[in-house]
Parts: sequence; structure tokens; C-alpha cells
Amino acid sequence: MTDARLRHGRLSLALSFFVQGVTFALLVTRIPAIQDRYGISDALLPAFLAAVPVLAGVGSVVTEKLVARVRPGVVLRWAQPVVLLALLGAGAGGGEVWQLGIALAAFGLSVGALDASMNMLGVSLQRAYGRSIMLGFHAAYSLGGIAGASLAWVGAHGDLSLLVSYLPVVAVLLPAALIGSRWYADADADTDVDADTEAGHVDGDQSRVAASKPVAFKLLLPLCLVMAFAYIGDSTVSNWSAKYLQDVLGSSEELATVPYNAYMVTTLLGRAVGDLGVRRFGPVAVVRCGSLLAGAGFAVVALAPGAWMGILGFTMLGLGLCVIVPQTFAAAGRLFPAASDTAVARLNIFNYVGFLIGSPLVGALGDVWSHRGAMLVPMVMVLVTLVYARSFGTERDRYGGGHERPRTVDVG
Repeated sequence: MTDARLRHGRLSLALSFFVQGVTFALLVTRIPAIQDRYGISDALLPAFLAAVPVLAGVGSVVTEKLVARVRPGVVLRWAQPVVLLALLGAGAGGGEVWQLGIALAAFGLSVGALDASMNMLGVSLQRAYGRSIMLGFHAAYSLGGIAGASLAWVGAHGDLSLLVSYLPVVAVLLPAALIGSRWYADADADTDVDADTEAGHVDGDQSRVAASKPVAFKLLLPLCLVMAFAYIGDSTVSNWSAKYLQDVLGSSEELATVPYNAYMVTTLLGRAVGDLGVRRFGPVAVVRCGSLLAGAGFAVVALAPGAWMGILGFTMLGLGLCVIVPQTFAAAGRLFPAASDTAVARLNIFNYVGFLIGSPLVGALGDVWSHRGAMLVPMVMVLVTLVYARSFGTERDRYGGGHERPRTVDVG
């Protein structure tokens, strides 16, 4: 594969991550407006919200089967337009609950295929580059999330209908995604993946197991747990930061919006520079530092005497959690070089497991115990990542800084 094709593939994949960040943010930040439009009660709303990650998990499983027949780029090329059209469908419905149900079902199934195929391509491109680039893709997603949330604020502030808010965005992003999909590059299609195992990317017995059993769940399980714990932490911030600041730390309603914004910004910043840290210090050190910082962030939130200290804790969480998920996908690719697509698809399911568990768990603990105590539970889960840190690679897995493995290609 030529250097130019890889560079184009990297840019087009980053665009897909950005588009998905915008799309998802536009959906979740306008949930109150969606609820009002379709007359969904507070009691029924959790069922609709839970259906999306459940169906996304199904979509990820289906993608694992699809990529045995077609390349991940093909799945991504058609999944992304469906996600965008499903978002538009949620805004264009006539107010009937069944219409929203169809739109959210399409959104959930296609977003599972989208997430899985995007990360499959990211893992294969990182392998071809021979250095860490995975965090950069997720930085594009975070940037898209900030842009989508900003667009949603404009729509809400201007009292625009969902259709008027969504239609211009979809009209711009849909053709952009389709045009960009022309340059998707699956490096594994042109690379002998067995060379990764021979080069020592998976040590000793692990390499023999990976070669004989492409995806042994026993080896993948630590990464699955880390993925779930990271998303439990992430969903805690996204669902409870505003309420925690206002109800527990006594902030104003306006100030209560700051923690999630700070979390998103620091997530973007951490991912933007995270690849440099992986190249210099290796994935194990970066994941350990991220886990410690995230654990400390939850501790600061739980013990905060006031609103501004709580905001500091949520800011620390953004810097800490942001590196874990991209590196978990990258680690799955290194652990199973001959079957990275399958490993990524199975690992991606635990993204939705964490999302489903996190918010209800913290809410239930807050009701029966205390909201401060509830913050200690995701703290412990995130710190468990330290136990599994060795699953993210070995000293020889470092990219750059004098520790780089032989590259398949040398591109910018």
C-alpha cells in the first residue's frame, strides 16, 4: 500500500470519527426535545434509551460476521449514511411513538456497525503506520462531539424544531461522509498480519495461542473489562455531573453545565497529544497514568467541598479516561494480529455494556447510599485497569522514541 493511500485513508477515517461525534451528540443532547415531540413519559424514556446500546451491541456482533465476507471499509461506507438518516428520521417523525422506535432501532443497529468498523480500520492503519495514531481518531470523535453539542445548543436556544436542527447538518455531513469513504484504506488487506506475531508483538505463550486460536476470550477478557469500566466512568460523567454539582455541591444551574463541557474539552486535548505519549513511553505507561488520573478525579469529585473543586475532579477525569478506550482497541489489534477485526468487534460490545450499566448503577447507589459514595464505585472500577495494564503491550510494543518496531510503511 502506498504512502499516499495510507495518508488519504487516515484523513478519511478521521472524518468518519468526526461525523459520528457530531451525530451522536446531536441525538443525546436533544433527548428532552425528542421526549416532548413524541410524548414519551419519564417512565418510558429509559426503555427507549436502553434499546439503543442493546441494538448497537447486536450491530457489532453482526459486523463481526459481515467482515468475514467484506472489508470493514465497505461496512463503514454504508453504515454511516444510515446513522445520519436515522438521526434525521428521529427529528422528522410525525410524533407517533412507533416512528421514533423505528428511527432509534435503525440508529442503534447501524451505530454498532459503525463503531466496530471504524475501530477495525483504525487498528489496521496503526499497524501499517508502525506507530500510535489511534488516539488521534478518537480526538476527531471528541471534536465532533463538541461541535454537535454546540449545534444542539444553537437549536435549543433558537427554539428550532428537531427537523430544522438536524436537516442542515445531515445535508452537509452525509455527502461529505460518502465522498470521504472513497479513500478508506484497510491496511490488513495488503499486509501479512502474521509478520506482527513473528516480530514479537505478542510474547511467548500468548503469541502461540493467538496464532492457533485467533480470538481466545480468555486473553480478550481483561480488555473487555477495561472497556466496560472505562465506559461506566464516561457515562457517570455524562449523565450525573450536572446533577451532582447542583444537588450535592450546591452550584447554580448555569455552573452545573460546566463539568461536562470541561470533561469534553480535556478529553479532546488528552487525545490530541496522547499518541505522542504512547510513542515516547509506550501504551502500558500511558494507560497506567490515565487510570491513576481518572481514579484521582473520581476521588476529588467524591470529596469535593464545593462546586469548583468538583469541576476540577471532572476535568481530571477527562484527561485520565480519554486514553483508555483508544488504547484498548489498539491492544486488541496487537494481541490478535491475525484476527484483529473479530477482536475489535467483540471488544466493542463492552462499550455498550459499560454505557448500559454506568448511569443506572450510580443512580441506584446514590438513592440507597449517597451520591458521594456512589462516585467511589466507578473510581474502583477504573483503578482495576492497573491490574490489567500489562494486557496493553510489552516494552517492545512502544512506538517511537527509540522503541519503535519495524514499520510496514513510513508515512506522515
